[in-house]
Amino acid sequence: MQLISDYMRDGKSRSMLNELTRKTFGFDFDFWVDGGYFEGDYIPYSFIEDGRMISNVSANIMRFMQNGKIKNYIQIGTVMTDESHRKQGLAAELMKHVTEKYNKDFDGFYLFGDLSAFEFYQKCGFKILNQYRYTVKDEFCKRDTGKEAFKPAKEMGDKIRQKYLDLVRNSAPHSSFEQINRYGLQMFYTAGFDTVFYAEDMDCFIVLDEDDGIVLQSVLCKEKVSLADVLKRIDLNGQKCRLGFTPLDEDKDKCTAEMYDGADDYRLFYRGEELLSIERDRLYFPDLSHA
Repeated sequence: MQLISDYMRDGKSRSMLNELTRKTFGFDFDFWVDGGYFEGDYIPYSFIEDGRMISNVSANIMRFMQNGKIKNYIQIGTVMTDESHRKQGLAAELMKHVTEKYNKDFDGFYLFGDLSAFEFYQKCGFKILNQYRYTVKDEFCKRDTGKEAFKPAKEMGDKIRQKYLDLVRNSAPHSSFEQINRYGLQMFYTAGFDTVFYAEDMDCFIVLDEDDGIVLQSVLCKEKVSLADVLKRIDLNGQKCRLGFTPLDEDKDKCTAEMYDGADDYRLFYRGEELLSIERDRLYFPDLSHA
C-alpha cells in the first residue's frame, strides 16, 4: 500500500481518484481540471494498492475574509474508502496524516459530514458546530418591474462568460464571511452557467439556485451593490428567498437569521477553537464553498 498526494494534474493518478469518487459520490474531476478551474487548493491524500485507489481524504485550502480579518482553514472533503477495504482504519489514518501536516499553519479544520459518519468524525477529534442561515424578509422579496431583471448568462456569449470568470476572481465583497480563493470551488458548481444570471444595468452577476427553494448563492460586481437592489431584479413569484452566504452587516436588517445544524443532510464538524467564532458571530459557510 502506497500513500500519494497532490497529483491532480497527473492523469493516471487522477483517473484512480475519479474511479473511487464515481463509485462513492457519483462524480469525477475531469471537467474541473480539464476546464482550467483547478488551481491547486484541493489536495487529495490517497492510499493505492495493486494499481487502484482504496481510500482518500482531501485537504481544501480555504482563505476567508471573516468580519474584516483573514482566516486560513482546511476543509476536509472527499472522505471515502472502497467497500472492499472498509473498517480497516484507512480513512482514520489519512485523517491523522492530514491534520498533523497542516495543524501548525492553519487556524483550524472543518468538514461537512454525512450523518451516518457521525461517530467516525468524533473519533477523529472533531466536534459539532452550528451555523446561522439567512432568509430574506418578505417585504424585500418584491420584484420592481421598473428595473431590469437578471437574465440567464448562459445565453449571452463568450464576452459575458469571461466577465463572470473575472468577477469570480475579483469582486467587491457582498458577505461578511467571504471566501477569498473561491475560483476553483465556485466554478466547480457553476461552470455550466445554468444558475448564473446577469443584469446589464448593474453590471452584476448572481448565482441563483432553484432546486430546493430559491437560494441566492452569490453576488458578483466590481462595486458593492445593496442586497435590496439585487432582490428587486429577481422574480420570486411569492416564494421565500434564502441566502447561500452571510450578508454584510449593512444588509442583515433585510434578513432573518436562524441557527442551522445541517438538518437531515449533514453536520458541521470542526477542530480548532478559532472556528467557534462561526456560531458565536452567526456566520454561514457559503454554499458554493462546500467541497
